[in-house]
Amino acid sequence: MKVKLTTLCENTAAAPGIVAEWGWSIFIQANGMNILFDTGGGFAAAANADLLGVDLRKIDKIVLSHAHGDHTGGLRNILKRTESKEVIAHPAVWISKYRKEDKDKTPTYRGIPFAREELERYATFTLSRKPVQISENIMTTGEIPRRTDFEAIESTFLVKDGNSFKQDDFPDDLALVLNTKKGLVVILGCAHRGIINTILHAQEITEEKKVQAVIGGTHLFPKKPQQVEQTIQALKEIGVQNIGVSHCTGFDAAVKLKTAFGDRFFLNNAGSLRTIE
Repeated sequence: MKVKLTTLCENTAAAPGIVAEWGWSIFIQANGMNILFDTGGGFAAAANADLLGVDLRKIDKIVLSHAHGDHTGGLRNILKRTESKEVIAHPAVWISKYRKEDKDKTPTYRGIPFAREELERYATFTLSRKPVQISENIMTTGEIPRRTDFEAIESTFLVKDGNSFKQDDFPDDLALVLNTKKGLVVILGCAHRGIINTILHAQEITEEKKVQAVIGGTHLFPKKPQQVEQTIQALKEIGVQNIGVSHCTGFDAAVKLKTAFGDRFFLNNAGSLRTIE
């Protein structure tokens, strides 16, 4: 199975003229399917699609990794430019998400920036806690179990619980898995549940141990150096062949991954084009 990846939104741009925007969106062509994984934070995904020759009308499915606005902010714009589409996500994608970066300040809303009723006029939402089979060799992870003892979720991420807030455990965090002849290609959103937890779950649901590539946001920023080192060690033990990082990885973690993986590491920015077989 040939996999063609076109990154439509990321914090930095890979070429002149490409729009950089805080967020993440990647267009995946494989198995005769056109899948948009996340939609960026606003206008960049659609703008870069035009620049890169990606016809958004040909999207077959849209998958949302989680509800944060930097992954869902472009959804309305994209849906308006396409015919009615199926959007695949976890049921918790509609939960009101917030972030509190300063203990003395009111939490800031960080969830989907559109009303559910409005978006449901443009698309059919398939909400599942379990993996969703998109084609013979492509599926979502569904809800990702937390297995490692070192992959922590920051206490700054909150959800609204009645009139108060509680820490967000990110049940809606999911990834996309493509099963190729050379092993799995795992497309991450932010990996809030942990990059290693995500890969382990992908291996379990596909019954495939080989991991050809892991691409996307790893949320290794702002993790402690110990967690980054433990993550790198686990990636090596799993035998991940290639890793391309984006969005929420952070400069320090990216440098450490480059040092650990050498030529098997790459930065995956807006405008990046990659084919995997």
